[in-house]
Amino acid sequence: MTAAKLKTRPWDSAEHLRTDDDIAEYFDACLQEGADDPAFIAHALGVIARARGMAQVARDSGISREGLYKALSEDGNPSFGTILKVVKALGLRLHGSKAGS
Repeated sequence: MTAAKLKTRPWDSAEHLRTDDDIAEYFDACLQEGADDPAFIAHALGVIARARGMAQVARDSGISREGLYKALSEDGNPSFGTILKVVKALGLRLHGSKAGS
């Protein structure tokens, strides 16, 4: 008897961010998990931007679509200004609380 081949595909978090609440909870979890890793936060914003529609986020942020893809890619190194524009375009907020609280 031959075992059936299991077909898999890469996990894409963007496919599971369907509502504003999903997105807010995902971003909050990413901020808690990787707040000290700028690349992790940029990647999380990229996932959210893909879930919302990269072209729309580009328009809302005033950054070209290509520039957005580049800035939020694994190899991207966006400026803090770019991060703030994307956060605002996505309708998110960076919020702080004391570490450990």
